[in-house]
Amino acid sequence: MSKPRILVTRQVFPEIIDLLSRHFEVEANPDDALWSQAELAQRLADKDGAFTTGSHRVDAALLAACPRLKIVANMAVGYNNFDVDAMSAAGVQGTNTPDVLTETTADFGFALLMATARRMAEAEHYLRAGLWKSWRYDMFAGGEVHGSTLGILGMGRIGQGIARRGAHGFGMQVIYHNRSRLAPELEAECRARYVSKDELLAQADHLVLVLPYTSESHHAIGAPELARMKPTATLVNIARGGIVDDAALAAALKERRIAAAGLDVFEGEPAVHPGLLEVPNVVLTPHIASATVATRLAMARLAADNLIAFFDGRGPLTPVNTPLKK
Repeated sequence: MSKPRILVTRQVFPEIIDLLSRHFEVEANPDDALWSQAELAQRLADKDGAFTTGSHRVDAALLAACPRLKIVANMAVGYNNFDVDAMSAAGVQGTNTPDVLTETTADFGFALLMATARRMAEAEHYLRAGLWKSWRYDMFAGGEVHGSTLGILGMGRIGQGIARRGAHGFGMQVIYHNRSRLAPELEAECRARYVSKDELLAQADHLVLVLPYTSESHHAIGAPELARMKPTATLVNIARGGIVDDAALAAALKERRIAAAGLDVFEGEPAVHPGLLEVPNVVLTPHIASATVATRLAMARLAADNLIAFFDGRGPLTPVNTPLKK
């Protein structure tokens, strides 16, 4: 009996390719070529499954060109590169990799908050440029972190992890807004208080975005929301590009209508809005919040395990849809 055929769309750990090769006929991408959608469709046309990252969109046009495709396993917790409705209608299973990156991403989110509040990137650029000649009382004086008000928009597992770090480690007052309020025991564990979105924007000294990207959350933070924030506030986005209106944020930073921002995700990434590259009061990182070796390996392993479990007949471990039967 022939093995199912799998396409791995980006370079991944060699041990993951070895694992997949024990179960499938694997076409890998060892050169990490960035295939166009047309190239992807051509390579997927005779495949039963795919191991993807957020780099490629799985939409109705791609699915129509790939009639054999049964499952797409995303090596990411987010799956806004999936047209979930189209996949379900086409009978294609989608999976993601939740949970395994929660704590690592929360670590990075808090690190980005610290770097943003304490103006670390500005200070490093100043030092590297040879401009540090003497001490000044106000040199790169930033905002307090300990004892300040931490606002979290989106209170899933990662948001809760950031809340715990802030409340327990830094004595911060934690407020949050979410589509649904947490259970009382979770609020107590996080020492977090539920507020309206308007109250969150007005009260937060440091606002961290950890909500999923959907059509409803597109530009959840735009010019009107930025105008409601304190001029001393910072904004951190470790969620998804498109949640923030990057053009509006660049203007607010340039005009110092908020103090600073820390961004790991961007609209249209890997492109970055040029206005964000021109202002000093922003810390920019290239979508690396989950980037530790152990976590990225765990993500890749879970994506592979989803494929193996699906074709073994056990069903996907972490499904994101319920596809119609083909």
